[in-house]
Amino acid sequence: QVQLVESGGGLVQPGGFLRLSCTTSASMHSFNAMGWYRQAPGKERELVAEKISGGPTNYADSVKGRFTISIDNDRGTWHLHMTSLKPDDAAVYYCHADQRYLGRTLDYWGKGTLVTVSP
Repeated sequence: QVQLVESGGGLVQPGGFLRLSCTTSASMHSFNAMGWYRQAPGKERELVAEKISGGPTNYADSVKGRFTISIDNDRGTWHLHMTSLKPDDAAVYYCHADQRYLGRTLDYWGKGTLVTVSP
């Protein structure tokens, strides 16, 4: 059973920074994509950043230039480095990974970590 565990959320002032981490006991090489989604109150869950194995790194337009995703295969961890945080960035952030198996996509999610951006 693949498990993803987030850490690093919290309260930060506008303009501040946070680093979120997602750790898994699964082999990172088994994943097709690793990334982060977020969901603000009353809004749908949206992609923030993802790294496709052997492929591109994608970012939501709203975070380009401010957020960076990094992968640490040796530690089974990926991070979301968030800078210049805005109140609109406040949300529950979920780490996500997927595997491709026999033509199907298997999605895995963490339980989420809350990011609050407030003076």
